[in-house]
Amino acid sequence: MRKYIGDRKFYRMVLAVAVPIMIQNGITNFVSLLDNIMVGRIGTEQMSGVAIVNQLMFVFNICIFGGVSGAGIFTAQYHGCKDYKGVRDTFRAKLLICFAITAAGLAVFALLGGSLISLYLHDTGDAVTLESTLWYARRYLRIMMVEMVPFAVIQAYSGTLRETGETVLPMKAGITAVFVNLILNYILIFGKFGAPVLGVEGAAIATTVSRFVELFIVAGWTHRHKEAHPFIDGAYRSLKIPAALAAKIIVTGAPLMLNEALWSFGQAILVQCYSVRGLGVVAAFNISSTISNVFNVAFIAMGNAVGIIVGQLLGAGKLEEAKDTDRKLIFFSTVSCAVIGTVMALFSPLFPALYNTSDDIRRLAARFIVIASLYMPMHAFINAAYFTLRCGGKTLVTFFFDSVYVWLVNIPLAYVLSRYTGLHIIFLFFACQFIDIVKCIIGFILVKKGVWMNIIVKG
Repeated sequence: MRKYIGDRKFYRMVLAVAVPIMIQNGITNFVSLLDNIMVGRIGTEQMSGVAIVNQLMFVFNICIFGGVSGAGIFTAQYHGCKDYKGVRDTFRAKLLICFAITAAGLAVFALLGGSLISLYLHDTGDAVTLESTLWYARRYLRIMMVEMVPFAVIQAYSGTLRETGETVLPMKAGITAVFVNLILNYILIFGKFGAPVLGVEGAAIATTVSRFVELFIVAGWTHRHKEAHPFIDGAYRSLKIPAALAAKIIVTGAPLMLNEALWSFGQAILVQCYSVRGLGVVAAFNISSTISNVFNVAFIAMGNAVGIIVGQLLGAGKLEEAKDTDRKLIFFSTVSCAVIGTVMALFSPLFPALYNTSDDIRRLAARFIVIASLYMPMHAFINAAYFTLRCGGKTLVTFFFDSVYVWLVNIPLAYVLSRYTGLHIIFLFFACQFIDIVKCIIGFILVKKGVWMNIIVKG
């Protein structure tokens, strides 16, 4: 078992990286849960409209994540070999990528926002409900488009800080922002302390303000601590990037960015397939996914830890240590998520009861939560395998492993089952989750073969 279990020093090192990310994401998702509950207390139409827009925003957010992650592979390895100019150049690349993706996202939502929302609205005999949901969704989207700008810039700063070993500051900034969001949600959604009752628009305003607060903290702190983070010194004197590095980022990062875009778009298509069964399914899935995200922070943080720790070891040329560390990280992530999944299943009936919706939607949401908890260990392994392949620059492999699998396996299965069978939505969702066992086996083979053990910042 020594191959899979580390000593105390190992786990102190892992938790020092993973826990700040876990806390930040955990608080963010917990406040998102409270935000979701607050909107859910207004009514099902408002909750569904916000859920649909957030699904579209999820695609944008993941595209930003994919864009900065491509350059981030180089950031971690440059930091590992103490090349601070290289770190600065990758930071500039992230800014340019974020600006490009944000401009494209704003254009799409401005021109096609209403049409995209309508894809999730299917006639179940109540046209008024559909019209109300569309109306609330459009008003929410209009304000959330402003939030896209600070979100993108935050990812460039926070990603670089984490990849260079500073995980606490982004955590503190995130915690501050989510509490600002929570307080403003309470005031603006329900009209407390003399404020007008703004409903879903209040939720959007609160989120946008909190993003600007987070950006101010992260960027301001980074520029005030140039001695600790020399990459920021002179970062804005020019946005030029060495041609050789730009080519490497494009070759290595483009498949990763395309992968994240296609994967997130694929997840949106999967939800759209589920929505064929009615607006009640959209509401139930929104409840379950929001709660699941609170628990999923464990394997998401562990995946980031794999990318940072193993990436730095590869950059330092410690290949065997990287392999040993990666194996122990994957095992730790999978086992810990088995425990967390059990806890989530035990509490599954309690969370939906907090929403002002029908009993049928609450029961459906509880069943979705149980299914998600059953597959949490498998998804933890898949996520860790994905970050393992990525940190060694095998982004083309991750492209096929991740997004191509979704489009060739998950989506066709969901499409066929949702439209050509009378299978109950619970069994449909179960089948679409279970098919990922094939992906789990592929990830195991790729990681074990060591195809990811590459140094990409030297030579």
